[in-house]
Amino acid sequence: MDIKNVLILGAGSMGSQIGFQCAASGFNVTIYDPFEAALETARKRLAKLPAWMVNAKRITEEQADTSLARVSYTSDPETAGSNADFISESVPEDPALKKKVFSQFNDICPEHTIFTTNTSTLVPSMIAEDTGRPDRFCAFHFHDVRVTNVVDIMPHPGTSPETLESVREFCAAIGQFPIELQKEQHGYVFNTMLADWMDAALKLAANEVASVEDIDRAWMGITHTHLGPFCIMDSVGIGTVHKVTDYWANITKDPQKTKNAAFLKTYVDRGELGVKTGKGFYSYPNPAFLGPDFLKGIR
Repeated sequence: MDIKNVLILGAGSMGSQIGFQCAASGFNVTIYDPFEAALETARKRLAKLPAWMVNAKRITEEQADTSLARVSYTSDPETAGSNADFISESVPEDPALKKKVFSQFNDICPEHTIFTTNTSTLVPSMIAEDTGRPDRFCAFHFHDVRVTNVVDIMPHPGTSPETLESVREFCAAIGQFPIELQKEQHGYVFNTMLADWMDAALKLAANEVASVEDIDRAWMGITHTHLGPFCIMDSVGIGTVHKVTDYWANITKDPQKTKNAAFLKTYVDRGELGVKTGKGFYSYPNPAFLGPDFLKGIR
């Protein structure tokens, strides 16, 4: 593995987290986004991550002190890609958009650059040919790096063994634990299970069987876990959950998925996207599910 310069495509929440983890692990990181406003938001987001990650014991004080100096930001594709050794893409879950972005950077990046996608629900074979380097492409999917170091590595049939080995080595170098898939699977391992769980919760809410709060209480109270499905959706981002739900509703033509997507859209239309906007199914920074009365009476 000869990776020094990491390029993050997309300055959203996940792109910012991945970029910070790479920088904290000693890599030079460039965060690219065509929108200057997104880059400014990313700067503010990254400024908060060192203290968060140290308090959570995800990184050391020494890593925190040097991490942000390794991160640069740009809206210029040529500046972003000309020296990249490794790309992690986190643009919205739209196959056409991902294809367009990878094709653009295939013309810019050196031949040796490895391309990876952080897609949550798509599979790499849907994008591979459009990257222009299918042998040097696979899915490398992160969860919330603030709370876990588990990542998914999912090759497609054309991913070369050399690329797969480089991704494994890079994974270790940034302190992540790989779950390597033996075949392509929409949603990987955890997200496959999570998606069905969230769909079930959305079905109950969209069909007005129970309130969002009581659905969460049922899960939390019986399983004795700290978070219910709607707490998790607020953390993931309701906009992201809506995009995924709406995508599969259009693919499957399932009336219930369509109803679930419409339920989520009411929140998206109000700009209530969860933790990142301060309001979603709950209000932040002090959501009701963390309060002493939320599970009062449940043992």
